[in-house]
Amino acid sequence: MSVSRTVEDSCELDLVYVTERIIAVSFPSTANEENFRSNLREVAQMLKSKHGGSYLLFNLSERRPDITKLHAKILEFGWPDLHTPALEKICSVCKAMDTWLNADPHNVVVLHNKGNRGRIGVVIAAYMHYSNISASADQALDRFAMKRFYEDKIVPIGQPSQRRYVHYFSGLLSGSIKMNNKPLFLHHVIMHGIPNFESKGGCRPFLRIYQAMQPVYTSGIYNVQGDSQTSICITIEPGLLLKGDILLKCYHKKFRSPARDVIFRVQFHTCAIHDLGVVFGKEDLDDAFKDDRFPEYGKVEFVFSYGPEKIQGMEHLENGPSVSVDYNTSDPLIRWDSYDNFDGHREDGMEGRWQLGFQLLSAWHCPAPVASALLVGCSTIVGSEGRPRRGPGHLGELPVRWGTIRQNRNV
Repeated sequence: MSVSRTVEDSCELDLVYVTERIIAVSFPSTANEENFRSNLREVAQMLKSKHGGSYLLFNLSERRPDITKLHAKILEFGWPDLHTPALEKICSVCKAMDTWLNADPHNVVVLHNKGNRGRIGVVIAAYMHYSNISASADQALDRFAMKRFYEDKIVPIGQPSQRRYVHYFSGLLSGSIKMNNKPLFLHHVIMHGIPNFESKGGCRPFLRIYQAMQPVYTSGIYNVQGDSQTSICITIEPGLLLKGDILLKCYHKKFRSPARDVIFRVQFHTCAIHDLGVVFGKEDLDDAFKDDRFPEYGKVEFVFSYGPEKIQGMEHLENGPSVSVDYNTSDPLIRWDSYDNFDGHREDGMEGRWQLGFQLLSAWHCPAPVASALLVGCSTIVGSEGRPRRGPGHLGELPVRWGTIRQNRNV
């Protein structure tokens, strides 16, 4: 069942029963604030009248006090729009959904999102794979409904990194993706094919690299003429140690203008990287995959090693004399972090992640090798028999580190 309507300012509310017990509620990022609040109240009234206190709302967007006031039970799992969540977060959402749905046959899950529906798509696709592991016959129709929703509503608008993380999750569940526990050091990022972001061709790229959404590296600004190079290599020496969820964002700094554009963005998890050379084609790069300024034949190559020392025999990657580099990265435009104000993205440090993994290992009796492989608690999905482990049956027993659980007694 789908309920879509356009209100006075063309703000469309999309409410879809993906299955009888999984509801997707989505608003566009451009929604007028006044009408958005009105729609929030209408959705809350509908949910209460139809499901009473048997629904649990998963907020996949930024935290909002009005959402908290309107609903009795909320889990905060927000992450930035058009991005993929951390692999840990995907695991946590699926486990929390499964626990709630199995606690009572009347319980329903509500996925709330403001912005691109890709957020909802990641959760639906991941839970489809998660529930498929148990392979119960009574869930076959639900899995078909989730698959149809994902393919019809999400695939056309989703980002490549979102599809990549769903693939990771599916592969980790099925065992088709083996864990890489070796440290990876990034030495070179090579753009094959020069994007045209200047009027005369070429671009002025610089990199920002994030680990667990915390900035760990900013490159110099490279000045590349469109007809002078067929590729550009950004070298990091000594190599940069990367572990876990990685976001690499390449910007173009506009010439004589205090502005920047995104050339491409790519997210990956080091546990799924097994080759020291990894290539992402245009179709694999967020933003660039639909940008005509990025050449169709363009691709981005990552060169890793298992140590920080300079890799020998890579002299052929050096840029030509026409490429100049400005290493003055103190410019606020370069240092400005677009994720500073997103409250849903304050991740713990790696020490906290290890602690989380072992907390969940203790709580759910999962095999230690799987837990330590992911570092971030994804092992809680699968037991030694290869089936999802069912957790405690009520919300109060959900480990609080999975998400911020808010229960309003006054609603």
